[in-house]
Amino acid sequence: MAKWVHTSPRKARLVVEHIRGRSVPEARTVLAFTQRAAARQVEKVLSSAVANAEANHNLVGDELVVSAAYVDEGPVMKRWRARARGRAARIQKPTCHITVKLVQVEPAPEAAAPPPAEEEKPKRKPAETKAEAPKKKPAAKRKAPAKKKEAAA
Repeated sequence: MAKWVHTSPRKARLVVEHIRGRSVPEARTVLAFTQRAAARQVEKVLSSAVANAEANHNLVGDELVVSAAYVDEGPVMKRWRARARGRAARIQKPTCHITVKLVQVEPAPEAAAPPPAEEEKPKRKPAETKAEAPKKKPAAKRKAPAKKKEAAA
């Protein structure tokens, strides 16, 4: 988790959406080629999370997946800038808190061989053939709209 990062939460969320649900190597590749400035900060948080998982929980970093990544708003620093005619304009400098959570993916168990196929069952019952099948009533035909009478000229 990185707190008080000097970037807008909205801008950081755009970057975080790209790595959510991806494996760590894939997320690092995405962040390396992302042109936004917030990508550098998110990359630092991701590498910190991987280092924590390896050091504290004895996990392999390349086998982890980003299970959750989100950005919360931090405090907004308010500053004033002098403007024309003795006025002042407020400048807001937003901050955010970036959080990345990793999970180890369990390898999928290998699928067992499918059971041997039994004889194919016929689609229809043997006693029911086209000739013996109950007949359905034909759908009612639609009538064509009545033609308008042409005026005599």
